[in-house]
Amino acid sequence: MELNLSRDVKDSKKGYYKYMGDIRNARKNVGQLLNEVRDLVTQNMEKAEVLHAAFASICTSKTSFPESQVPETSGRVWSKEDIPLVEEDQVREYLRKLAVHKSVGPDGTHSQALKELADVIARPLSVIFDPSWQLGQVPKNWRKANATPIFNKGKEEDPGNYRLISFKWIPGKVIEQLLLETTSTYMKDKKVIRTRQHAFILLRGSHA
Repeated sequence: MELNLSRDVKDSKKGYYKYMGDIRNARKNVGQLLNEVRDLVTQNMEKAEVLHAAFASICTSKTSFPESQVPETSGRVWSKEDIPLVEEDQVREYLRKLAVHKSVGPDGTHSQALKELADVIARPLSVIFDPSWQLGQVPKNWRKANATPIFNKGKEEDPGNYRLISFKWIPGKVIEQLLLETTSTYMKDKKVIRTRQHAFILLRGSHA
């Protein structure tokens, strides 16, 4: 393992830092946690529920967006006929760019396998991606993720001192990138985004 780390460290330092972190911390299971009534829970199911409640409390509900701040688009609205197809070449390109040092998702398939089989699986994946994109629906399995709580600092029994790391299905992440590229190109062509916009724009930081 150490030999592989030394060989791959130039391409990705994450593997090295993860390995050193595991040695330093001897990554242990989550210990007892305080629930809402400040009682310590020790059972795995109870701890999972406590962490779920803590993570859910961080999420905010949907808020309305003032219509006055929505810029008018030039030309007609993007109709169903305008929705581009997901091309096999696009899928192949994204598969070839997959980082091989990422953790596997719920399906247990490593990104390196998908990358090396890009020429073989690009076609069947594009057949799945295209109707998903056209219909606005995502396979249920792709919405699942392996969630892992990572301790930050402070008291280990405080669920608020943990952050959530989720490992999703890699094909689901590939289609996310395809949709991002397609919608970004559309908004740029239709001038939906103002030229003054910087945050959330590629190569434009929020402090630019």
